[in-house]
Amino acid sequence: MAAASSNYWEDLRKQARQLENELDLKLVSFSKLCTSYSSSRDGRRDRYSSDTTPLLNGSSQDRMFETMAVEIEQLLGKLTGINDKMAEYTNSAGVPSLNAALMHTLQRHRDILQDYTHEFHKTKANFLAIRERENLLGSVRKDIESYKSGSGVNNRRTELFLKEHEHLRNSDRLIEETISIAMATKENMTSQRGMLKSIQSKMNTLASILP
Repeated sequence: MAAASSNYWEDLRKQARQLENELDLKLVSFSKLCTSYSSSRDGRRDRYSSDTTPLLNGSSQDRMFETMAVEIEQLLGKLTGINDKMAEYTNSAGVPSLNAALMHTLQRHRDILQDYTHEFHKTKANFLAIRERENLLGSVRKDIESYKSGSGVNNRRTELFLKEHEHLRNSDRLIEETISIAMATKENMTSQRGMLKSIQSKMNTLASILP
């Protein structure tokens, strides 16, 4: 019975490690996709300063983003389920000294899941912010182009659109700086919380072992 129980725990750990490895690879590819999307847009704007030049079509990158996001969400869901099963097992193991070791292992897997979840949501939020910004700028460019190419265009109205576009670009830079500051603050808080959880876990382990 004990051997079967031990095999069940080891099987859960094996599944957890396999899912963690898959998530690690997926998140690296996901981050590269978002970085390349941002770089291609920034390079496009730097190369063509004219408002008449449309942005590159990013529909293929959008589709790839949606596909990868769904795959990562599914893997995170599976890993969450495995962690829940491991938690149930630790509650039913019945041996205090064994439970302490199992809880320590479970906490490590939970921390990994939390880190991967945080990284996924951070990367996804950055991508969506960039895409929303590009859609807004693309709409402004299109409006300006239609005014420039139309017959009898009022020069004053064109100038106003150009000024508005420049204002949007300045606002865009401020938004990027604000996002970077917010992300850095959040990561710092997450790191501090992880350290506190690690200390608490060690204290619980010592309390369960020492008389």
